[in-house]
Amino acid sequence: MENESIKTDTEELLQLVSFKLGEEEFGVDILKVQEINRIMQITKVPNAPSHVEGVINLRGKIIPVIDLRVKLRIERKDYNNNTRIVVLENDNNIVGFIVDEVKEVLRIPKGITEAPPEMVAGIDSKYITSIGKLENRLLILLDLDEIINTTTEKMEEVES
Repeated sequence: MENESIKTDTEELLQLVSFKLGEEEFGVDILKVQEINRIMQITKVPNAPSHVEGVINLRGKIIPVIDLRVKLRIERKDYNNNTRIVVLENDNNIVGFIVDEVKEVLRIPKGITEAPPEMVAGIDSKYITSIGKLENRLLILLDLDEIINTTTEKMEEVES
């Protein structure tokens, strides 16, 4: 038993910000999260992909905002007091994700995660890096590269 606790201490920990979309809980690497904001004025962009809600002006920077529900094919929902925009930076791309509610900051051992099945909660596995098995819930870890890259490619197609 003692060896197990020693092993856990040296095991790589994932530091995540968790948030909800509907009944599902998702996580992203905390180092990629720049800030979390209440919903604000979003300017629509003509001909943008349906999951791109528009852009926001954040301290002089124009940032595309993705409705993560639409991107992950979860039914749209009206915004409420818990709705947040999670601003992330990934490979010099800064983007905002609209989420239903930010839950908490978590530190979980990498060992409790496993590769996702083909579909999780109706979400294509290409957008998921792994599933974290917590005591009483599952945490879906998102692949930011895949989500952001497929969005920026579509935005570039619109611009050209």
